Amino acid sequence: MPHWILAAAASSDSSSNPFQSILDFFKSPTFHLITLLFYFMLVVLWLACAYWVFKDARRRVDDKIILAVCVLTGIVFGPLGLIVYSIVRPPALLADRREQELEMQMIEQRLREDSRCSFCKTPVRDDYLVCPTCGRRLRSTCASCGKPIEPSWRVCPYCETDVHGVMPPASVYDRA
Repeated sequence: MPHWILAAAASSDSSSNPFQSILDFFKSPTFHLITLLFYFMLVVLWLACAYWVFKDARRRVDDKIILAVCVLTGIVFGPLGLIVYSIVRPPALLADRREQELEMQMIEQRLREDSRCSFCKTPVRDDYLVCPTCGRRLRSTCASCGKPIEPSWRVCPYCETDVHGVMPPASVYDRA
């Protein structure tokens, strides 16, 4: 008789429950170790979510109270708090917002510089034809309508007259 038949007959005689070996595994120290490791990993995941929320919120939020609320959300609710924080967090980092503000200041400064004389840097208005300080010609007038035009314009935007061929060279505009 084969050996496996004898082992099956012996095991069926000794216990009437076919799932006894599975039930014995759940009572073993190995299963206890697995459950402790599972709880440990759950705590590590929980704390990692709270830490990530803290690190990210510190880069995005300037207010300490809101930062504390974000971190408490991560600690109290764990992975669910991480998802909630990810949905409601500010879209831009503080460094990015500061960089955008600096760029806007630079653009505003450049726009303010455009309203200065290119020679002496005196502030001038858009309708000035010459600089009141140094006398340098800033723009000329259209021969047809008399409105101020820039030296680089080919056509007067007010009366559509071709001014490119009519305007004298730029050196004639310099009185200094």
